[in-house]
Amino acid sequence: MTGADGAAPAGTGLQLPRMGLGCMSLSHAYGIPSSPEEGLAILRAALDSGVAHLDTATLYGGGRNEELVGRALRGRRDEVVLASKGGMAIVDGTRVIDGRPAVLREQVDASLIRLGVDHIDLYYLHRWDKKVPIADSVGALAEAVEAGKIGAIGLSEVSVARLREAQRAAPIAAVQNEYSLWTRNAEIAMLEATRELGVTLVAFSPVGRGFLSDSVADPAQLAEKDIRRPMPRFSAQNWPANAALLPQWRALAAKAGCTPAQLALAWLLSRGDHVVPIPGSTNIAHIRENEAAAALTIDPALLERAGRLIGQDSVSGPRYAAQATGEVDAETFEDAA
Repeated sequence: MTGADGAAPAGTGLQLPRMGLGCMSLSHAYGIPSSPEEGLAILRAALDSGVAHLDTATLYGGGRNEELVGRALRGRRDEVVLASKGGMAIVDGTRVIDGRPAVLREQVDASLIRLGVDHIDLYYLHRWDKKVPIADSVGALAEAVEAGKIGAIGLSEVSVARLREAQRAAPIAAVQNEYSLWTRNAEIAMLEATRELGVTLVAFSPVGRGFLSDSVADPAQLAEKDIRRPMPRFSAQNWPANAALLPQWRALAAKAGCTPAQLALAWLLSRGDHVVPIPGSTNIAHIRENEAAAALTIDPALLERAGRLIGQDSVSGPRYAAQATGEVDAETFEDAA
């Protein structure tokens, strides 16, 4: 669990700051990625600004993101909690989910090489491979813990049932699932379960893939390979209803005396001391703005209004299309109904 200064889940020794930096967008996914030189400058500036938790993965940029993060950390490794992931990678140009122990062992070693470090503080199973018992995948990561290659084990896009199953095989320090005002799946069961179990809930896409930062004017203008293009909430069918929420959202942020992104992050931080958002950005000013959200004091009544304005009942469309939904294990409202 993570408090103001960080507190370790039992049996892991891991401490996470209240805010992290998701590094994926520096290499792919949103808009046009930064050049390696630009990305390196952004990461170094982020470190200079006090960012102390970097999150990357084998998948991101086909390994290039880990290499970029590794370059930024040269001579500065002790300044951050470093997190990466395995179990999902680009293989021959195709994204492949593979949780076999032998594959995970290879990916941990490859991550260490790309990052240029001798250990990774937190290593996630990026996706549960439904063809492999999660205990087998977690067992391979437990071996990496014993070998000193990683410090703690995390899971991503999993359900509470899978978390409990994994915990019977090895201590789990963190679950990284999507969580924001406009994606409330964690509130079905994971938010309370992680609190109960002393597991940190790391919230990815905490500003709603740019929606809550008011940075998407027209989804039709997104870059060709932007991962939001096939997402239902950005479709021509659902976007008008979602965009109609933004004027009230902007007004609420103005009333709070902060930016829309900061209000979204402050709301998440209010959900529990064990919740850690990891917003991403390719803009150093935005990274500093996001980090500052952790120090804001916002009227709880206003945060409650934010939760009523944007949530499961007001957002139009599911978070993923059918194929992506089938690849994850996290609870859905459709299954909970």
